[in-house]
Amino acid sequence: MTGFEAAEPLYSMEGGISMKKVFAAAALALALLMPRLALGEAPMEEGTPFTLTSPSVILTEPKTGKVIFEKNADERRPVASVTKVMTILLTLEAIDDGRVSLGDSVPVSARASGMGGSQVFLDANKDYRLRDLLKSVIVASANDAAVALAEYMDGAEEAFVRRMNQRAQELGLTNTHYVNCTGLPAQGHYTTARDVAKLSAQLDSHPLYYEFSTIWMDELTHPGGRVTQLTNTNRLIRFYSGCDGYKTGSTNEAKYCICATAEKNGLRLIAVVLGANASQTRFDEARSMLEYGFSGYQLFTPVKEGDSLGMQVPVRLGGSNTVSTVSGGTSELLLKKGDQSQIALEVALAESVAAPVRKGDVLGEIRVKQGGTTVQTLPAVAGETVELPGMINALLRIRNHFMLRLK
Repeated sequence: MTGFEAAEPLYSMEGGISMKKVFAAAALALALLMPRLALGEAPMEEGTPFTLTSPSVILTEPKTGKVIFEKNADERRPVASVTKVMTILLTLEAIDDGRVSLGDSVPVSARASGMGGSQVFLDANKDYRLRDLLKSVIVASANDAAVALAEYMDGAEEAFVRRMNQRAQELGLTNTHYVNCTGLPAQGHYTTARDVAKLSAQLDSHPLYYEFSTIWMDELTHPGGRVTQLTNTNRLIRFYSGCDGYKTGSTNEAKYCICATAEKNGLRLIAVVLGANASQTRFDEARSMLEYGFSGYQLFTPVKEGDSLGMQVPVRLGGSNTVSTVSGGTSELLLKKGDQSQIALEVALAESVAAPVRKGDVLGEIRVKQGGTTVQTLPAVAGETVELPGMINALLRIRNHFMLRLK
């Protein structure tokens, strides 16, 4: 947009957010229909704020996608059973799409039952409920259950892995490649801390995941009546308040890994720790990262979708002379606590529009500014519909127009 003319703040919104109104004579771009982030993916802090011995870490906020801090976050590494985040995601998506259901009877092949590593000792050539297999993967990180699910959904683990890699591409996981669905050591199987954080954030749109991930202890009853105890591999589920996921992993090659998430006061954070030298180290460092984020950061919403902007746009030849404006989107910012005073809203509106105007039509843009820099742009839209005037009203307008010209 061009031709902006800045004005003094018109009023203050709740929370001390000042708003400016500016005008634009140029046509409005279709790009305004979606929010735009003006900043890149650079971390909010340079380096790590305290000592972290693990070779690769990242702390992120999934709603905004902001990275608070990172270390070697794009280094390709094996991550052992953290791989199963993708296996879990594809299973949840298949459930949502109706391709499978929790009550499905899933046959377990001899290959699946013999996976080894972390397992729940499934009986070969027996059927298990999909619900129990998914729970076993999420809670106990069971390799045998993961392969059984993969074979059930795609016929063979190899076909399922192709879908894992396709989904990784769709999600923009540019440094990820899967060879199996378990994370067992394999040449060419790798990902990064950044990709793990991006992938794990997808689980938040599947509430079913949290029904299983928050289980600390449970049991699996096999078809013959045998019982296997399930204990969550993520100790933070029990020992860190607010933690409700995601996944641990460990092999000699990957060492000790975790992607942990917690939510407090409406703020969810994701901490990824890869390659720790000891099991307890990954938990300690993930906990410290989460605590640092919760103590120093908050989500701030300067404007929500549908909020009145308190401004009118003149309407030419309409049933009403003006149309009200509202926000066409919601802005959520991750800020350091105390930085709300740096946020201001600037509204750029068209000088006028011609009738008819439909509710929701884009009339301008809202610039969310932090310290004078635009960090996000949202559409400003019509708050109601303004039709062309009725016949009588139109005739009166034409008469008044000619009367004025005769004076």
